[in-house]
Amino acid sequence: MALFGLTRPVSPEPLLRGDGVYLRPAAPSDYSSWSRLRAASRSFLEPWEPTWPDDDLTRAAFRRRLRRQDDDMARDEAYTFLIFDSASDELLGGITLGGVRRGVSQSGTLGYWMGASHAGKGRMTRAVAATVEFAVSRLRLHRIEAACIPENAPSIALLERNGFRREGYARGFLRINGAWRDHLLFALVESDARPRLTWTNLD
Repeated sequence: MALFGLTRPVSPEPLLRGDGVYLRPAAPSDYSSWSRLRAASRSFLEPWEPTWPDDDLTRAAFRRRLRRQDDDMARDEAYTFLIFDSASDELLGGITLGGVRRGVSQSGTLGYWMGASHAGKGRMTRAVAATVEFAVSRLRLHRIEAACIPENAPSIALLERNGFRREGYARGFLRINGAWRDHLLFALVESDARPRLTWTNLD
């Protein structure tokens, strides 16, 4: 299923505009700001992410990301957005609704990252809220899942603020920064209470 008729090249217009932030798919023109923010935030992000490939911040790798982003959206398998400040248009981070499953599941998995200089200011809480609203109201998903390392207290608090409930503990769940790490498992279903916000530009 194509995303609202989305075809390459990806439109730079926002697909989600929420409380102080807007989200849209990455475009080729985002490479410089994306690579700068990721490079500046590397030590902050690496403990919580899979090992970065040697060429991760190159323009060629970014082009591969864009191709995968477009293909995933066209197949209704994943929806990846960059997060921007509504007032300044500054890039803040990124968020992905991946592993979309249809049929009797109607679910997806949430992942996100925030630049080090923008963390702890409530922006990712609002971006997650917008993405969940998009997933439930626009994609008609029934269940959104997320996982985080037990030591990642800010991520746990962020998920709980957005209405996610802790459901379990998975041993050796994901290979993070070169090691298999246990994760706490969270989920939200469409009937759960969650923050409400105004968002537009979905068509």
